[in-house]
Amino acid sequence: MSKEITPRADDYSQWYIDLVRKAGLADYSAVKGCMVIKPYGFGIWENMRDQLDRMFKDTGHVNAYFPLLIPKSFLSKEAAHIEGFAKECAVVTHYRLKNSDDGTGLIVDPEAKLEEELIIRPTSETIIWSTYKEWIQSYRDLPLLINQWANVVRWEMRTRLFLRTTEFLWQEGHTAHATRDEAIEETIKMLDVYATFAEEWMALPVIKGVKTANERFPGAEDTYCIEALMQDGKALQAGTSHFLGQSFAKAFDVQFTTKEGTLEYVWASSWGVSTRLMGALVMAHSDDEGLIVPPRLASTQVVIIPIPKPLPELTEVADRIAGELRARGIRVKIDNDDQNRPGFKFAEYEKLGIPVRLGLGARDLAAGTIEVARRDTREKSSVAVDGIADYVAALLEEIQQNMLTRARAFRDEHITRVDTWEDFISVLDTKTGFVSAHWDGTPETEDLIKEETKATIRCIPLDNSQEVGVCIKSGKPSTQRVLFARAY
Repeated sequence: MSKEITPRADDYSQWYIDLVRKAGLADYSAVKGCMVIKPYGFGIWENMRDQLDRMFKDTGHVNAYFPLLIPKSFLSKEAAHIEGFAKECAVVTHYRLKNSDDGTGLIVDPEAKLEEELIIRPTSETIIWSTYKEWIQSYRDLPLLINQWANVVRWEMRTRLFLRTTEFLWQEGHTAHATRDEAIEETIKMLDVYATFAEEWMALPVIKGVKTANERFPGAEDTYCIEALMQDGKALQAGTSHFLGQSFAKAFDVQFTTKEGTLEYVWASSWGVSTRLMGALVMAHSDDEGLIVPPRLASTQVVIIPIPKPLPELTEVADRIAGELRARGIRVKIDNDDQNRPGFKFAEYEKLGIPVRLGLGARDLAAGTIEVARRDTREKSSVAVDGIADYVAALLEEIQQNMLTRARAFRDEHITRVDTWEDFISVLDTKTGFVSAHWDGTPETEDLIKEETKATIRCIPLDNSQEVGVCIKSGKPSTQRVLFARAY
């Protein structure tokens, strides 16, 4: 492994890239800034997607699909929105290619210029609200609770696999409501869904909060977020939920007739998570030997390896154990490949982060036992074959909870309260993590702190208590602490 994966202590950034590539999660593509999600990585993403989709549907949402291409004039209708995304937009100007006159290859046909340029969606608010105008006429049409699974493009200069790529996969929920309170309730409800998913499925503890005005989604009145902490002490925004007010409804003239017969503009929310969660999964849990994948999301939860080679009697027992595990809903693989030695296989599955490895040899068979290795602690034990399905099912749940407990302990150890600028700088440079400090509430001070330290206000925690203090930078009065961190 030392030849394949750079140790975290030597170069955390290179460790991350090595791990994503060597574990078969993703790789670079021929298109600069874009990635190929490989089958093993996509299998984990599918488990994330499927669970989130169930949670969305359990809260009353349905899926739909909207166009990839958006007329440029649509983006221009919401000033704050276009200002936030203008520098990241990819633009389609022509609709046809032709052979060059000199025979050197294909060129854009100058006669095929579009009357109006089309934007490859950076997000879908505008195209969706142009559609909602046709769908919403009366209070009886509300609420409208729609989610879309899609890809988006945001032109990035500096990319990193999963964390920041020009094209990425995500889901985006877009809802319409009759009242302000209903829209805000929806916004917070979906933030809670994200937090539950992160903690219960990803074993990733998060802090729920609201963004400052500087950090809001373009066009939103409020942006709520879940913030997680990676092992290098940097924060990562793992999901956002936006209260959009009536800005998009007014931009696209989406009104509805109330029960009283009056016309009012619709209230809106939008919310989304992306394949960035894959990056969070890697950076929050993995080690120098490879991935550590939470059992609930692992595409393979258990691998069974007959040792030293797949003898018929070993294969028979392995098949029986696999059948018992699958009957419990556990995802199992039997490695009967006789081309590689057991040591190579052990290292390979450790690199892939398979939660539980079962090693079955002739001596084990004679003793009626099997070797069980857990990936999170790398501990091994000898367990009776009889009752192994119950043991493994309990062990998978124990691993899931241990990963959350371990990540939460790390997060909590790296939340530091400071009251002076000197302590603020010291914590950022040495301990890292979240820094809880007073801020005077002005964007000018927020910008100054970011410029001098590269730390941003990650969120104002939702459970924040009021506390009289003074801003660490300006010395002006403050009523609450906020969480700062350097971030991805």
